[in-house]
Parts: sequence; C-alpha cells; structure tokens
Amino acid sequence: MGRMFGTVSRGVRAPIIRNGDDIVEIVANSVLDACNAEGVTLRDRDVVAMTEAIVARAQGNYASVNDISLDVKAKFGGETVGVIFPILSRNRFAICLRGIAMGVKKVVLMLSYPSDEVGNHLISLDSVDEKGVDPYKDVLDLATYRNLFGYVKHPFTGIDYVEYYEKLIKDCGAECEIIFANNPKAILNYTGNVLCCDIHTRARTKRILKKAGADIVLGLDEILNAPVNGSGYNADYGLLGSNKATEDSVKLFPRDCQPVVDAIQAKLYEATGKTIEVMVYGDGAFKDPVGKIWELADPVVAPAYTSGLEGTPNELKLKYLADNEFASLSGDELKEAIKGKITEKDGNLVGKMASEGTTPRRLTDLIGSLCDLTSGSGDKGTPIILIQGYFDNYTTEY
Repeated sequence: MGRMFGTVSRGVRAPIIRNGDDIVEIVANSVLDACNAEGVTLRDRDVVAMTEAIVARAQGNYASVNDISLDVKAKFGGETVGVIFPILSRNRFAICLRGIAMGVKKVVLMLSYPSDEVGNHLISLDSVDEKGVDPYKDVLDLATYRNLFGYVKHPFTGIDYVEYYEKLIKDCGAECEIIFANNPKAILNYTGNVLCCDIHTRARTKRILKKAGADIVLGLDEILNAPVNGSGYNADYGLLGSNKATEDSVKLFPRDCQPVVDAIQAKLYEATGKTIEVMVYGDGAFKDPVGKIWELADPVVAPAYTSGLEGTPNELKLKYLADNEFASLSGDELKEAIKGKITEKDGNLVGKMASEGTTPRRLTDLIGSLCDLTSGSGDKGTPIILIQGYFDNYTTEY
C-alpha cells in the first residue's frame, strides 16, 4: 500500500524567546530535537515556519508609547491630527493610539463603519440599512452616531470601541473629536494633517488625501520607521504589524528577516542533507464566520521566506476530472487515469478549466494561514511549525 497521509502540520514546542537569543539556533535545534523525539524524518521541500513574534522578540524590536509620541510630534508638529481608519483592537492599536495622543493637542478620530478594515464591526450592516444610513456617503458625528445606534459592544470582547478609544485619547491629555466616514477626504473638513492607520488600503488612502490637498499625510508605516532614542523600528512597516507588549510598549513587526530564514535553511541542510523551505509568518488570511473578523492585521502574511516558496499552487481539480474527462471510469482505472493527468500537467494551469476552483493565492499566504491556525495565539507553546507533504500530490508514493 502506498503512502496514506497527505499534508501534515505539526506545532513544535520551543523555549520562551528573549531579547538577544539566537533565533537561528533555537528554531533549527527545536525542529531537529522534535523530529528525533517523535521519530519524524525530514524530507526535501518540508516547510519550517516561525511566528514573526519570536523573531521580533529575539531582535528586541520594541518601542514605548513615549517613543511613538516623540515621532508623531516631530512629524506632525504636535497640534491637531486626524487619525483615520484604525482597526478596533486593544492588542493591535490601543497602545499605538496612546502614543499618538500623547504627541498631539487634539485627535480627530475617524472610524470606518459599519466595520473596520479587518472586519471588526462597530455596528451591523443590517442596523445601518434599518436606519437609512448610506455608509458610502454619510458622515456622522458622535452625537448622531449615538442617537442612531446607541452603545454597541463587540460580541466577543464586550468593548464599545468608540467609548474605549475616546477615553484613551482623553486620558492621555489630548482633546478628542470622533466622526464616522468611509471617504478619506471627509477628514479634511477637520484638519489637513492626517495619519492613515489602515493597513492594506493605506497607499490608496494616502494618494486620495494628497491629491485633495492635505497638508501632511503619513501612514502608520511611517511612524517608527527609524529608531527614536534607540528604540526598535521597522523601516518598511513602521508601527504596522505591532502588538501590545506591556501597558506602555509595543513589539514591532520583525525586520531583516531574510538572513534568518536563509541561515535556518542552511543549518537544517547541514544537519540532514535535505533542502527545507523556511518562512516567517504573521497573521493568516481567513474569516471568522461569526465575528466576521479577517485575521489579517499584519501588513504581510510572510515577511521573509526561502526561494522555494515563491509562486502560487499549480494544481488540478480532482473532482472536476472525475466528473468530466474521466466520468466513465471507476476504481483503479480512474485512479491511474487521474495520476497520469497529474504527471502530464502543464507548468502553468492558469485559466484552464481543470484547475478551476483551486485556491488562487500565493503559496506563502496559504502556508502562513495553515501555520497561524496550527500555532494559535494563546498558550500552545508552539511558535514553530513543521509542515510535511504540502507539495505532494495524488501521485506521491514515498
């Protein structure tokens, strides 16, 4: 009998990573030790992945709210700033907002509605329809919002994020005005200095505001994109991808990750003679059907990966072949016919009916999502993932 298991994803336990730890040694040795303990044999094109968090921790890539406030004040002048399109998150944005508020006199907070960019809902789309509000056109002030929708708490966190962010800003000593709109240009009726806090749409938002004549337009990716008084930083993403570390600091998205994955690949090859693909992963890309949250608050799923993870899947849809080209076959005859089709498939199946329905996403986004689901975000203690068989198909027998 041939091999029966296909793709297998395993969480690998690792030590608690601290600033200054050798992340290359820890990841490689953790995988090798786990394989020895569990009787797992590494193969070419297996994938070893590690969370962005442990890479950033090893780098000591942290910043304080004071660091954030100093950078914001230096770049905006310390007066009124429009803070637009932030996500609703105590972990991802609240500490950043504290630093922003400490660096200005007034924050005009503009929230998108009915939900933020990653799917956290302030209010339901049904309630917007019921009240006759057009989220594409209507700009609501706080009094109008409260009159229409009241105090709505997030179903999972129990937080009214409007109230939470307002209090946070005022507690930092800044004035606060809150509006609700989805057109970036709405903020220009309040201030010409704008900090764009959206993640994946930030380039478009900045372009629209600059074209409309805004005075200063920056994104979160341009705050702490260089050190402030020796702080951590990320030249590419700034505060994007940061997480709460303490009540007064954030862990930034890791930087300079490519040398890390290349070194881990080399160390594993030296130990096993196998070419293992290696990547760093952050949030995966999947949607919670109840909370409606897209798990995609990092600027990219994979900030670094080895070259074998480039590209997109090149797969045939087996059920399409079984229902169409080989509809008259069954049993071993069907099995062999499909195996033959896989063996003969072109290097690029884009646009061909036999590949319709396969997932049209990059390999790193797909694998990163699998890793994120495997490791979780709590107390599993498995920030390293070993995936085997991902690049196998129906013809693979070993």
